[in-house]
Amino acid sequence: MTENTNTAVTPAEAQEIEATGHYVKAVLGDEVLEIVPPGAWKQSWQRKLKAGDMDAFLEDVLSPDSYELYLDLDPTNDEVGELLNAAGEASGEPVGKSSGPRPSSRSTRKR
Repeated sequence: MTENTNTAVTPAEAQEIEATGHYVKAVLGDEVLEIVPPGAWKQSWQRKLKAGDMDAFLEDVLSPDSYELYLDLDPTNDEVGELLNAAGEASGEPVGKSSGPRPSSRSTRKR
């Protein structure tokens, strides 16, 4: 497992974390949980998140022990948001911070 706890990593380290599929560590309240890095989240997991099924989503992305701890903690929405952001930071991929598409280097021909 990766030993990062809310610390920035290099892009190379982020790629290694994602490629190996290991968990990163992120804090929820006073507890450290193990979570799959956001870049490795499957689309089916993302659909659960978008549908608002937070328990099912977190069951997919948290380690089994961390999921049980999450249920015991019964966190607020703000705390869950902080957990997901911390997971992104620990993996070098902040959640929801896409730079978007890059502009084309070619100019468009005018008619």
